[in-house]
Amino acid sequence: MAQFRVGLLGHGTVGAAFAQLLPRRAARIERITGLSPVLSGVLTRSGGGSFDDLLERSDLIVELIGGLDPARDYLLRAIRAGLHVVTANKQLLSHHGEELWDEARSHGVQLRFEGAVAGVVPVIRVLQESLAGARIQRVHGIVNGTTNFILTEMARTGCAFSEALAEAQRLGYAEADPSEDVDGRDAAAKMAIIARLAFETPVHIDQVRYEGIERIAPDDLEYARELGLGLKLIGTAERIGDDRMSVSVHPAFLYPGHPLASVNGPFNAVTVESEEITEITMSGPGAGGPQTASAVLGDVISAMIPPASTPPATERLQVAGDIVSAFYLHLEVADQPGVLAQVAHVLAGQGVSVKSVVQKGLGDQARLVMVLHPVLESRFAAAMREIAALPVVRAAPRAIRVIEEEFV
Repeated sequence: MAQFRVGLLGHGTVGAAFAQLLPRRAARIERITGLSPVLSGVLTRSGGGSFDDLLERSDLIVELIGGLDPARDYLLRAIRAGLHVVTANKQLLSHHGEELWDEARSHGVQLRFEGAVAGVVPVIRVLQESLAGARIQRVHGIVNGTTNFILTEMARTGCAFSEALAEAQRLGYAEADPSEDVDGRDAAAKMAIIARLAFETPVHIDQVRYEGIERIAPDDLEYARELGLGLKLIGTAERIGDDRMSVSVHPAFLYPGHPLASVNGPFNAVTVESEEITEITMSGPGAGGPQTASAVLGDVISAMIPPASTPPATERLQVAGDIVSAFYLHLEVADQPGVLAQVAHVLAGQGVSVKSVVQKGLGDQARLVMVLHPVLESRFAAAMREIAALPVVRAAPRAIRVIEEEFV
């Protein structure tokens, strides 16, 4: 039986898991493809060895080394040498994806990247293949398992962000340096890739607006329960009209009927909406060594039975600067008559209407918590500036978006 030689770049958490998984699945892969996969070598950032030598001894390169360089150089050299490549590097694709996909098409090889977005959730394959005939309107996603675990833990126990983060690190759901996860950059890179595939338009990570979860407080989650809401870090890619799109990552409250509302712990989920299909939701374990390695191996198998590569971008949608959203608003206020009237007057002046209000506490603990109807973000931001300047408001207002859709 002919061998299929796989060169591996990187031997960290995911790389080591892939190196163990490949020989365990080799017999089954041989039955599927007619080829016997073997690891031809491993090259790491710190280890010795030559990339040129690994290239010479491989039929396919798996890149799990991470970062932009030397990963970009390695993949370009592999593609130009006529080798298929598989990567789980979302930062690389969100910065240099168009260059890499162009090179792969021009050299007749595949660049596969299922493991770059949502662990074992097959969102890339579904967008590229299963839904290739649909016009995607919107993709919502929980695409970072670390933040989803932290928010789930905060809601479950009432603990502070720092405590939930420490627990995530203890269980291996968060890195020693979790900044890329908790500030939203990881999810932003993934949403850039998803938006590129959903809308067939170039999307760079710099076009993705993102916020993290560092400022979420336990009382936000407590008040949310009273309002019937749950909190998630949501990535959204949405088509606006015929020529615009919005791609963003931010904390958002969901009502119980939303398909992402029940996704808890370190799980990922992605909801795709289109007139042709209405809505589908995919969920499963998020990023992690064995999970991502499984997605990477699936890409290797697919490359051994070649389909077409990623098609070129055919549209040029403009990024929308101002979109409509509903909001949760948390205010620390003076305990005196007329406070609600003052706040409501400012909101009304900007065309912002109130859906529900909860008044809590007395004295220094007085709070106003509101859910507001959808409004242009610019109008809400103007109202926030005016409210922050009111003498009766004792601290900077806190706002979190609310996703109003419920699917029943």
